[in-house]
Amino acid sequence: MRDDNCIFCKIARGELPAATIYEDDEFRVILDLGPASKGHALILPKEHYRNLFDLDDELAAKAMVLAKKMINKMKDVLGCDGYNIVQNNEEVAGQTVFHFHMHLIPRYKGDNVGLVWQVGELSEADREEILNKLK
Repeated sequence: MRDDNCIFCKIARGELPAATIYEDDEFRVILDLGPASKGHALILPKEHYRNLFDLDDELAAKAMVLAKKMINKMKDVLGCDGYNIVQNNEEVAGQTVFHFHMHLIPRYKGDNVGLVWQVGELSEADREEILNKLK
C-alpha cells in the first residue's frame, strides 16, 4: 500500500532525502528534522498505514523489535541516559503525519524534553466500568 501524497511514504521509499540510520525491506529509520533531543529518530514502515490501528500485528511486532535494536545501538553511540519510545495515533493524541511512525527519543539528564502529564487517580466507578466492558 502507498499514498502518493504522504511525505513519509516518499521518505521511507527513498524518494526524498533523509538522514537514514537504518534500512531493511520493511522499514527505514531516519533522524528527525525537528528533534526533541540529539539523536531523535523515526521508524517508518515502507508501506503506508495511517496509524497503529491499521498496522497488522506482525509488522507492529517487527517495529517494536526494531525500536529495541535501534535504541540499544544509539544509546552506545550517543551516550544518552535513557530513551522514550513514542507512538501517537490520531490528531487528538498528537499525530501530525498520518503514516504510522515511532519516535525514538534519547533522553539526557536535564534535557527538559516535555513528555510528562499530570497524574490522575483511578476512581472506583471508572475502574469497574472499564473492567466490566472489557470482559
